Amino acid sequence: MSSSFALRIGRWFSLVRFSHSIFALPFALAGAWLAARGRPSWQTLGWIVLAAVAARTCAMAFNRWLDAEIDAQNPRTRSREIPSGALPRTSVVLLALLAAAVFVACSFAINRLCGWLAFPVLAVLCGYSATKRFTSGAHLVLGLALGLAPLGAWLAVRGDFAGDLWIPIALAGAVLAWVAGFDLIYAAQDVEFDRRAGLHSIPARFGVANALRLSRGLHVVTVGLLGVVGWRAELGVVYFGALLVVAALLAWEQSLVRADDLSQVDLAFFTINGWVGVLYFAGLAVDLGLEAI
Repeated sequence: MSSSFALRIGRWFSLVRFSHSIFALPFALAGAWLAARGRPSWQTLGWIVLAAVAARTCAMAFNRWLDAEIDAQNPRTRSREIPSGALPRTSVVLLALLAAAVFVACSFAINRLCGWLAFPVLAVLCGYSATKRFTSGAHLVLGLALGLAPLGAWLAVRGDFAGDLWIPIALAGAVLAWVAGFDLIYAAQDVEFDRRAGLHSIPARFGVANALRLSRGLHVVTVGLLGVVGWRAELGVVYFGALLVVAALLAWEQSLVRADDLSQVDLAFFTINGWVGVLYFAGLAVDLGLEAI
């Protein structure tokens, strides 16, 4: 592989932040494992993973395409692929369309219910990108976008709305609160720019200190709802042990940021949140695996 080809591929992976699929994918897998009370069939699992990656690729590419002019004005984001000229806008929107088509095709391959629900899901995933132009609640819409992943995976395995829906709904709510909470931390970096550009965010409207307080509250809700998942699904000590680790990670994340010191945002946002999803799913999978023995 030539260095120039590797560089071009690297730009595309950077555009969609492929490595950040680790945020949503573990919770999609958690929804599937809970629906099946263990590992679902390999075929279903493969379609779920492919659909999740395609959905996120579509959402990220669309976001970068739609926000290209805004990103070009923000010192923190002007080096991104479209503003810097590394990738053309036309190619990026074509990627978004291709990924959307793959997502819909995978959803129909799973079952007809998931196939038809793929269209409103895409509306949420892509619609999020426009919300900061008119509402400070954009953080919650982002949380909803990722929170749909475990719900979709549950339906992929079950094929209908039968069963204890409190389990996937509580898991989706936990993901919504978790994502909105850490997005508030991330958005705190752009307060001054958002105010100048007329963009909406909770940190820009209510101040960084209040946004961080809300972030902490949302992460408390996250832990509480994950506890509800464990209770409703009758999970055991391994699950709740993993939940304690998740709670400790979220507490650490919150301790790294203050209104007057955002220097540790990258550690809080990228590294710790990646481990939250992975460790949560690992604890859930082991707990359900022990149940089957």
